[in-house]
Amino acid sequence: MRTLGLSVTIVLFGTPCAFAHGGDVSSTAPAWTFDPWIVLPLLISGSLYALGAVALLRRSRNPLRTRAWPHLAYLIGWISLAAALVSPLHWLGEHLFTFHMIEHEIVMAVSAPLIVVARPLGTLMWSLPRRLRLALAGALRSHPVRTAWEWASNGRNATVLHGVAIWAWHAPPLFDAAVVNVAIHRVQHLSFFLTAVLFWWSVFRRSESGAGAWHLFVTMLHTSALGALMALAPRVLYQAQTASALAFGLTPLQDQQLAGLIMWVPAGTIYAGTALALMAIWINRSSGDIGDGRAARAL
Repeated sequence: MRTLGLSVTIVLFGTPCAFAHGGDVSSTAPAWTFDPWIVLPLLISGSLYALGAVALLRRSRNPLRTRAWPHLAYLIGWISLAAALVSPLHWLGEHLFTFHMIEHEIVMAVSAPLIVVARPLGTLMWSLPRRLRLALAGALRSHPVRTAWEWASNGRNATVLHGVAIWAWHAPPLFDAAVVNVAIHRVQHLSFFLTAVLFWWSVFRRSESGAGAWHLFVTMLHTSALGALMALAPRVLYQAQTASALAFGLTPLQDQQLAGLIMWVPAGTIYAGTALALMAIWINRSSGDIGDGRAARAL
């Protein structure tokens, strides 16, 4: 165990600075990222899901009637997550705040909701041997785990946790620390993704449509406010993140402003559009309930 712990420490904290932000852009070109702490979890999760999907398909009495859309949602979510964290977009995000913001928004506002919609836990568990699957199911049903999950996935709590993660990591000192330290950068991305999954799960799975729309509206408001603060700031707030902007034809302030606009408008549009869709569902259901009540009284 001591050897394993030492190995984990070396991999996590001993990665060369070439993986971090702010490298020399004059001698390199956009490249794929092969950080084992990113690539291995992606490969493992993708492989386990594929194995689980095949196992469930084999158990189905009528494979042609098996719903394909959850698998499609997971596939698109997985591909978008891999594109954000492994493709040259990640390299660009290491040198330009604008692309770093695009990367973060893909992780939080595209990949996370798609994976939540897919409800992948059951499929993932079917990739495991029967004994391990039953043991894991028992652990997940245990009182401490269920209590913690009920609290964390509550709509209000999940919205607050996700909001705290977004605002805390976008504080200039902490954001710049993630730019120059790869271990902190990993923790930043992990916290963004996990709290986003928690948030979208609370919206789609724990909340009524109207309440889910409200949580999305609140998230849209505070993330748009944060984006506006970055876009309208009269000076550069993120020194390390914007240090390479001149090599790409932008001033550091312009790079920061573009990043803020991306959080403000495109990301806000995703939250607003989803909130409107949930509101439409809520209104439609409310109208149906009213109509059913009137019909019952008429009888």
